[in-house]
Amino acid sequence: MSQDDKMIEDHPLTLGQPLSDFLLQLEDYTPTVPDAVTAYYLRTSGFEPRDPRLVRLISIAAQKFISDIANDALQHCKMRSTNSSSHASSKSKQGIKDRGYCLTMEDLTPALAEFGITIKKPHYYV
Repeated sequence: MSQDDKMIEDHPLTLGQPLSDFLLQLEDYTPTVPDAVTAYYLRTSGFEPRDPRLVRLISIAAQKFISDIANDALQHCKMRSTNSSSHASSKSKQGIKDRGYCLTMEDLTPALAEFGITIKKPHYYV
C-alpha cells in the first residue's frame, strides 16, 4: 500500500460537503448584480433557469467579472497618472495624489482587451 492509499483510508472523502455548504451560503448572500437582471439576460439568451441558486451563482460570477475589469482599469489609470506625473513638478505630484480617479475609455479599453473584448470608438457621433 502506498502512502496516498493510507491517507485515503484514514480520511473519508467529503468532496460534497464544501459544495453543500457553499450552496447554503448562496441563499443568504445578496450579490451586487440583482437576480432579476441576471434571470432576464439568461432568458433572453435562451436559458430558462429553474433553480434560483443557479441564477445567484451566475450573478456572483458576473460580479467577479465586472470587479476584475474595474480593478484592471483602475491599475491602468494609476499607471497612466504616475507616468504623466513623473514629467510634472513636485507641487503637481501632491495635487495628483489627492485627486480621485475617474473611469475613462482610455483606461477601460486595455482592461477589456485583456479579457478578449475589443472596443472601438466611432469616428464621429451623430
